[in-house]
Amino acid sequence: MEEKFTQHFQETGFKKLTAIQTEVAEPLAAGKSVLGIAPTGSGKTLAFTWPLLPRIEKDAGIQLLVLEPSQELAMQTTRVMRDWARLLDLHVQSLTGGANLRRQSERLKKTKPEIIVGTPGRILHLIDERDLNLKKLKTLVIDEADDLLVDDTQAVVEDIERTTPIDSQLAFFSATYGKVFDQLNDLFGRHIEKIDVRQSDDSQGPVKHALVKARTMSQKAAMLERLSKTKNFRALVFFSSIKTLHYTASRLKHAGVSSATLGGKQRQTERAAVMRGFRKHQIKLLLTTDVAARGLDLPKLPAVVNFELPTSSNLYIHRSGRTGRQGEPGLVINLGDDHDFRDLRRLLAKTDYQLVPMAIAERELLAEDEAKVRLAKEKFQKSKKPSTTKDQNEAHSAAQRIFAKAKVRKKNRKNKGIRLKHRRKAEAAVKKQK
Repeated sequence: MEEKFTQHFQETGFKKLTAIQTEVAEPLAAGKSVLGIAPTGSGKTLAFTWPLLPRIEKDAGIQLLVLEPSQELAMQTTRVMRDWARLLDLHVQSLTGGANLRRQSERLKKTKPEIIVGTPGRILHLIDERDLNLKKLKTLVIDEADDLLVDDTQAVVEDIERTTPIDSQLAFFSATYGKVFDQLNDLFGRHIEKIDVRQSDDSQGPVKHALVKARTMSQKAAMLERLSKTKNFRALVFFSSIKTLHYTASRLKHAGVSSATLGGKQRQTERAAVMRGFRKHQIKLLLTTDVAARGLDLPKLPAVVNFELPTSSNLYIHRSGRTGRQGEPGLVINLGDDHDFRDLRRLLAKTDYQLVPMAIAERELLAEDEAKVRLAKEKFQKSKKPSTTKDQNEAHSAAQRIFAKAKVRKKNRKNKGIRLKHRRKAEAAVKKQK
């Protein structure tokens, strides 16, 4: 790492490099093209920032371009890279859709940055208008590559890459492995080294995955209201449908719940204001979609809520990755009924996620069995004094029976977990022998 970076690394409180930061440093610094795959929250932005910035020459034109799938992620990446680029007296500019095009063009000519971070559509438009020249580009970074290399967006990325020098370096980063990654060498006409650290990464904190019963939209909105009243609760709430998102936002606003939405049609200033309020804990619930929230870095985010359950394991991984970052504890809450939960378990069968039924009791989210015990005790204490000793004993016995059943279920879950752990070890041993 650059000497100035090492000092800043220590001053900013970093303790050690993550697996992805360690593994990609040497090949990136040597100018090799790479595909880096690591869990969300493992520091992928810094993984390409540290080795690539020292390769850039001051006042020698645009030499580094980073493509991001959304405005928020582009602005977030710009802030991170700008913090380190200033140590080398280099300039970083963001070019995103939603911002004023004329002002961006004027600023581009005035500041003459060496580093550009932007969204594919805006970058290609500026190239077509000849306001952006990439003839001196050394490195093109495609961040959140599994999201950018799909459908029409992939065509835009390929069009941008064709305007860069044939010997330029390519760097792809993602939290999941997309099918398109098997074709990278053919698509971009060069050898791309694959570096996958998902198994060795230890940056993720302990994350609980909860199943909370709420069948209809109305019940789910009511559950969000109840969750917002639990201690220190703050969450990113995911939707698949914009219509459902707006319905829920209206319900929460009417109920007086501190909430806001993050969507694609908002102006950049509005989106920035929402993110600022959420980061400052002024907003408890941030309602969003997968596209709008992709790659967002929200330090110490307590929870993620899947108002509408994801339709693929990759989506679940990306959503879950917003919480439990940098070793912090996290919580993923899935809302639905028994049928939804069966489908979700089937969807995540090949993952290590353990889905636990949970419920709210005494303004606290607890394991379902424990919540039942709490509610039974609360009901018993609030009830009128029994008229006879027999009535009192019956009420007490009912609470005790619920408690006893909860202990049996807890023991069964523990034994099941132990058996699953041994089975996976045995499978791993067989694979190793083969």
